[in-house]
Amino acid sequence: MVSGIFMAVQGSLNAALSKVIGLLETTFFVHIIGTVVLGILLFGFKLGKGNMAALTQAPWYSYLGGVISVFIIYLVAASIPEVGVANATTAIIIGQVLTAIIIDASGAFGLATISWGWSQVAGVAFLAIGAKLLLRGI
Repeated sequence: MVSGIFMAVQGSLNAALSKVIGLLETTFFVHIIGTVVLGILLFGFKLGKGNMAALTQAPWYSYLGGVISVFIIYLVAASIPEVGVANATTAIIIGQVLTAIIIDASGAFGLATISWGWSQVAGVAFLAIGAKLLLRGI
């Protein structure tokens, strides 16, 4: 729930900034600020509890999250002015849930396989119906 709040606010702020400086520029600036904040938290406040020395042991595909985040920030900032915060957020959530079901069912990226049944299918159907109702105004 809290992450959903942050996502809607971040998307709105990024969309507002992109109107002033541009979409790619906003995506770049947002990543710089995020890197600075994380650097302060990790190295200034020593809040990290992981093992940075094991970085090279991660599978190659696990590094793609950084690449994907560029597209996420760009596309969210681009879509909010076009369709509105509620519509963009709804579409994002539907896409996340559908993708998550596929990842869970297949055990992709080395994650545990988690089966899903009719209740999850019904849940996705209700999400899609809700999305359709929200997107009706477009």
